[in-house]
Amino acid sequence: MFSLLLAVIYLAFISLGLPDSLLGSVWPTIYQDFNVPVSYAGAIFMIISAGTIFSSLQSDRLTKSLGTGKVTAVSVLMTAVALFGFSISHSYWMLVLWAIPYGLGAGSVDASLNNYVALHYKSHHMSWLHCMWGVGASIGPYIMSFALVNGQTWNMGYRYISLIQVALTIIIMLSLPLWKKRPVISDIQEAENGKDKVLTLKEIFNIPGAKQLMLMFFCYCALEQTAGLWASSYLVLQHGFDLEVATSYGSLFFIGITVGRAISGFITMKLNDKQMIYLGEGLILIGIILMCLPLGHQVALIGLVTIGLGCAPIYPCIIHSTPSNFGKDKSQAIIGVQMASAYVGNLLMPPLFGIIANHISAIFFPIYLLLILIVMVVMHIKLNNSVSKNILIN
Repeated sequence: MFSLLLAVIYLAFISLGLPDSLLGSVWPTIYQDFNVPVSYAGAIFMIISAGTIFSSLQSDRLTKSLGTGKVTAVSVLMTAVALFGFSISHSYWMLVLWAIPYGLGAGSVDASLNNYVALHYKSHHMSWLHCMWGVGASIGPYIMSFALVNGQTWNMGYRYISLIQVALTIIIMLSLPLWKKRPVISDIQEAENGKDKVLTLKEIFNIPGAKQLMLMFFCYCALEQTAGLWASSYLVLQHGFDLEVATSYGSLFFIGITVGRAISGFITMKLNDKQMIYLGEGLILIGIILMCLPLGHQVALIGLVTIGLGCAPIYPCIIHSTPSNFGKDKSQAIIGVQMASAYVGNLLMPPLFGIIANHISAIFFPIYLLLILIVMVVMHIKLNNSVSKNILIN
């Protein structure tokens, strides 16, 4: 029964990833169809991120009230409805409207599922489960490319993804009884977790290391989403790729994340979460350097894949280390705010680069990623120092 639940969670993570790369991969086509500036993708992304910030801040309350299974089912259904809305949109403002339920559906499920896995599974499971997110994020652009190559519009690409989400919603709803079986944590600990009060934002931010963690996660997700949203446009504007080719190549970043997380699952059996994060940060730096070097299109593509490989272990290892760094009783609240800070990064940083690309040049894409990486590394070091001090004090 528990193995069947694990399979359902795998599918849920695929569901989370499916739509995440669609907007970035197809935006070079959408902005021309609607005759809007290239930077307008940022506004849609900001609305989605605002919704996820709100819903992720409610995740602690919703999860303790409804349970992870129900939160997941409802959230995936909301995403399916929003994607269907995208598929019938024939103006930019319709996309803006449907971005609202899209964002609200994404936040709670992300925080709730990640905390559930962090509490009940080991680090390699977290990496492999997030690999499934990468599978979804990698498949998404290919489904969209399939629609475009076969003479269909980008709307049909969104419709295909919407139908897949509906099917996943049905599977998750049928699995609801399985979510009550949790053999990893003892009944005593489970009972204690159920009695935990909902922490306020002030209480969360007063926890030592919490601020550094939020800033670190802000930077990581800002980097990942900026790369995912603007990679295709960068390849078109800076390297002269055709739109259809760039749509496929833009998914190389997500392929790098996916392959990296599959490999990371095995490496986590030898390295701890902190070491895995440092390894990822180093690979991102190498990828950015490759993109900066004037060595042609192929090296730029290799750099994009390398950045994806570097991103691979960071997200799951940050999440998985949260209960051990801050305590299981506080993990859902911290992960909820952690997700909110991530979506603030999504809200601000990718649109900011859109403005830079629109008014200055897309050539600054790798430099922009480098600046975000530097701040992330500094926050990671400060977080580790804070956690170490807490361990010594306690």
